[in-house]
Amino acid sequence: MGLAFDEMKGHGGDIRPAYNELARWLAEVPPDVLDYRRREAELIFRRIGITFAVYGEADAQERLIPFDVIPRIMAATEWQLLEKGLTQRVKALNAFIGDVYNEREILRAGLVPEDLVFRNPAFRPEMNGQRVPHDIYVQIAGIDIVRVDADTFYVLEDNARTPSGVSYMLENREIMMRLFPELFSRHRIAPVENYPDELLATLKSVAPARTTREPNVVLLTPGVFNSAYYEHSFLADKLGVELVEGRDLFVKDEVVYMRTTQGPQRVDVIYRRIDDDFLDPLTFRPDSALGVPGLMAAYQAGNVTLANAVGTGIADDKAVYSFMPEIVKFYLGEEPILKNVPTWRCREEEHLAYVLDNLQDLVVKEVHGSGGYGMLIGPTASKVAIEQFRAKLKTAPKNFIAQPTLALSTSPTCVEQGVAPRHVDLRPFVLSGRNGVRIVPGGLTRVALKEGSLVVNSSQGGGTKDTWVLDR
Repeated sequence: MGLAFDEMKGHGGDIRPAYNELARWLAEVPPDVLDYRRREAELIFRRIGITFAVYGEADAQERLIPFDVIPRIMAATEWQLLEKGLTQRVKALNAFIGDVYNEREILRAGLVPEDLVFRNPAFRPEMNGQRVPHDIYVQIAGIDIVRVDADTFYVLEDNARTPSGVSYMLENREIMMRLFPELFSRHRIAPVENYPDELLATLKSVAPARTTREPNVVLLTPGVFNSAYYEHSFLADKLGVELVEGRDLFVKDEVVYMRTTQGPQRVDVIYRRIDDDFLDPLTFRPDSALGVPGLMAAYQAGNVTLANAVGTGIADDKAVYSFMPEIVKFYLGEEPILKNVPTWRCREEEHLAYVLDNLQDLVVKEVHGSGGYGMLIGPTASKVAIEQFRAKLKTAPKNFIAQPTLALSTSPTCVEQGVAPRHVDLRPFVLSGRNGVRIVPGGLTRVALKEGSLVVNSSQGGGTKDTWVLDR
């Protein structure tokens, strides 16, 4: 693993142009002011109740995600490159998912192994031959991006099911504007606060084709015990749509209705934050109390749009991810703008042999894992952990992929000792509707607050910071 690229100072130690104003400001501001504002931000977050829960912990109490008060800054030209690459990638993802459930041309061409799709736990046979409104499967994608030098960005993973974190992007901006107006006034920063309007326009645009009136959109949440419930209620409020649970909806004659005090109201688009398994007890898990009986029948009849579509989870699989360069070329006839991290598929004998020989240098991940769990970071793992992983790999190689340990770029971060570089990634949110692809400039920057740590996930002690894309 090489030396990490410093987004403020580059490799040479000279301040990069996008960071000039911030560097000047940091030199002027007394350290205790930064610390005071950091504590102030924490108080605001606590007061408005921005929390998340970590499942499976003995004390799964609500926690604050630590917020870093120093923004991450990107030049307009850097963002333009990302925007092009993200648009291309999400178009390819949509084409791939549509193809897998319909013509299956990519499987017939032998570019993606059939068993990788058909044996995938996220593959939904119920979607076979099912067209979705306007052929858009992934209306909201969260694509995780890492940077390794001035010009090179890699996609770390694709989140095509129910990506979360956008509420933090919006709240982080609001708090920065409130706490640091003087720093704001020294920059021209592209806005993110229009995201709810863009999201609502996208959701309305994918209403079933036969909808003749203003589409009725609702946000379906599993309820208050879900770890992302804060985000669900925040977004419903910002969108101006009803936040509903399964029990608030019912299906009659293959049409979805919402119970209201004025009587039943027809629903056209459901922005669902519930996994496929729990959506409809008549189709998926019969024990689900979170879903709506008959929802899939209404969906298959074309009377309601689910965003994102059922079965999009096949694109989140880390083994499928390794085929994304081929997927982009196959559907779009273009070279991928954003690179994939080189990936060894342990299901293939040669790849497995290489991984077993080099475990101490690699990151090994479960193909269906998320949140930074169930992975081995070779360079920092103990000998015991490496041997335990070796045994897992030999037993079930298909469940794992391996990647080199990337030197994620660093961004200046406010820590107890002052300002220091910490590793970051970025999750931009990509909206796809009948009106094309829209991306608000920026996204959620996650930061590994522990010195040297590469794990940015909030469930593993990471924090977030505001992402400023400079307007030209």
